Amino acid sequence: MPDEDPIRRRSQTPAPTVREVATVLFRRWRVFVWTSGLVLAAAVLYVVAGARYEAEMKILVRPGRADAPVSAQENAPLDLTRLEITEEELNSEVELLQDESVLRRVVEDNNLGGRDWLHFLRLDEGHAERVERAARRLAKKLKVEPVKKTNLITVKYPSEDPQLAAKVLQSLADAYVEKHAVVHRPGGEVHFFEKQTSESRRQLEEAQQKLLDFMTRREVVVAAQERDLALQRLSVADASYHETRVELAETRERVRELEAQLRDLPERATTQIRSADNPEVLAALKSTLLGLQVKRVELLTKFEPAHPLVQEIEQQIAQTQAAIMTENQHPVRDETTDKNTHYEWAKSELQRAQVQLKGLEARVAATGAQEAEYRATARRLGEDAITQDDLVNTEHAAEDSYLLYVKKKEAARMADALDERGIVNVAIAEQPVAPALPRWSTWAVLAVGLVAGSVAGTGAAFAADHADAGFHTPDDVLVYLDAPVLASLPCPARGRLPA
Repeated sequence: MPDEDPIRRRSQTPAPTVREVATVLFRRWRVFVWTSGLVLAAAVLYVVAGARYEAEMKILVRPGRADAPVSAQENAPLDLTRLEITEEELNSEVELLQDESVLRRVVEDNNLGGRDWLHFLRLDEGHAERVERAARRLAKKLKVEPVKKTNLITVKYPSEDPQLAAKVLQSLADAYVEKHAVVHRPGGEVHFFEKQTSESRRQLEEAQQKLLDFMTRREVVVAAQERDLALQRLSVADASYHETRVELAETRERVRELEAQLRDLPERATTQIRSADNPEVLAALKSTLLGLQVKRVELLTKFEPAHPLVQEIEQQIAQTQAAIMTENQHPVRDETTDKNTHYEWAKSELQRAQVQLKGLEARVAATGAQEAEYRATARRLGEDAITQDDLVNTEHAAEDSYLLYVKKKEAARMADALDERGIVNVAIAEQPVAPALPRWSTWAVLAVGLVAGSVAGTGAAFAADHADAGFHTPDDVLVYLDAPVLASLPCPARGRLPA
């Protein structure tokens, strides 16, 4: 209310001194005592009947498991960028702790959904409404706060019953862990991988059966290796075929050369020539010559050189000497002939070459046919190798898929088992324990009550004194009326001076 007194508007009230405060308190001691007594009584009543116990638990948030089973690889790559817990993750866990479904379960587990003192105003309220209302009251009482610069979340719950406070937090921890597992580890993975494993197993069996039917129908085991062996045999046969053709051409040329040599070579050749004089003829001729010469000498003794008998004897001597000379110039010649070795060698070589030529011609024909067969076999095995490789790749792909799903199923099963045992990325770092001491100690409450009572009593005393419009001291008269006070008389009955 604005002050209507102009004197009061003009004057400025100075700051009260300790004496003035004490004066006001002594003047309004009843208000001070009653107000302080009421506050202190409320504190004592709280200590006696309304002491509240506060249970506490702490939850540690850790990085989750990095091996997610739902992936196209055998081992999902580790996410090394998520090694720390972010503020958003901590806040998410805080909100999850205060989830309505979690609180409802805590209410039902601890029978907190009873009737309150205003239940007579809600006579038609059902069980669901009471549980929801109790969950809201529980949400207001719960204190869920993340601890700064840590991965911890502190949860506190006050109650008059310390056992109930610990039980409520324990129920909250159980419900929260289950809710966390449901949210972060959605179910159905094991069933999904079991179905995929059965399907991949069926595909693997179909691929194996197709490969077996192909191998049986085409009579191959490993078409690629058989193709390589056929190509090696084809290479050897082709080299042998070309060598045989070269050898055949060489043999034909040799046959022609040997035939030409046989036409030029005689069948027989002189092996020995022996020349010798005829001693009997020479002896006879020399003896005749000697006789003629003796006879000539005898005739010369009788006749003249020109005598016909001498001339005849000389003519016979000349004929005998000519015969001897002829005999010396043309001795007796003995020649021996035999088969020509060159002719026989050429003939035998020709026969051998002709036989070899026939063999080479047959070998060329057989090698050519074998080469064609190997070529056709290699071509067929090449086509079979391509088909078999496709079937084998299909089988390997089906086998890899089957093994992958088997491992993923086992990983999902282990993950579900770990989650069922509570091995998740949150852990109860500090289990809730029933507190033995109330949230505020007796002496602390009494001290706070005493201080609060003193402050409240002082305030009430000053308020009552300010609300009183009378003059209390001569200074008030001087301040408000601006008139000097000549005398003042105490008034024991009322404790103040009349205006």
